[in-house]
Amino acid sequence: MKAKLLSRIKQTYGDGLIEGVIWEVPEPVPPSEHRIKYRLVYIVAGVRVVGYDNKRGKGDHKHLLDDELPYIFCDPGALMRDFMNNVKGVK
Repeated sequence: MKAKLLSRIKQTYGDGLIEGVIWEVPEPVPPSEHRIKYRLVYIVAGVRVVGYDNKRGKGDHKHLLDDELPYIFCDPGALMRDFMNNVKGVK
């Protein structure tokens, strides 16, 4: 199985830009245990305000301004809802 693009987004929102991709991959990206690879970001004036990703070696986590916090991944739909709730919280 090759990686399958599930979603790609790039749009203005409020004073910033939302950009991201969600992929279904053949194997989990360690230490994540699911087969979804994602990167979502909300940028305002060149600064990452909200970010969600599961970078290899770090697993599922989110960035809220300068804070990096663990994130519990359930499914792509919940991921987008959680991300947008954080974005709306800083708008």
